[in-house]
Amino acid sequence: MFREALELLLGMRSDVQVVGAVGDGAAAVSAAVEHRPDVVLMDYRLPGLDGIQATAQVVEAVPEVAVVALTASADDAEREALVEAGAVVCLNKDQELDDIVGAILQAAARVG
Repeated sequence: MFREALELLLGMRSDVQVVGAVGDGAAAVSAAVEHRPDVVLMDYRLPGLDGIQATAQVVEAVPEVAVVALTASADDAEREALVEAGAVVCLNKDQELDDIVGAILQAAARVG
């Protein structure tokens, strides 16, 4: 439900283009390879590959992508593991939309 709401909210913005949305880690890797986005938003808790595994695989498959991790429940060690896997930042899902968009735009600027 969070993914769908975020996709809708981001889709209404002129400064962000959503090119795909998937519900599990393996699909995130495939979508990143297919679409080659500037930024991938990655959840920590995913079916199949978790966010750490999926982040590492996305970064390995598409090194030019920036991964922004979003989590509702990761502890400090898990957040650190996301960054070690290649995420440029790890945000809470309950942060303001403007903060999430700001992180996306900053991550995209690092890439472009």
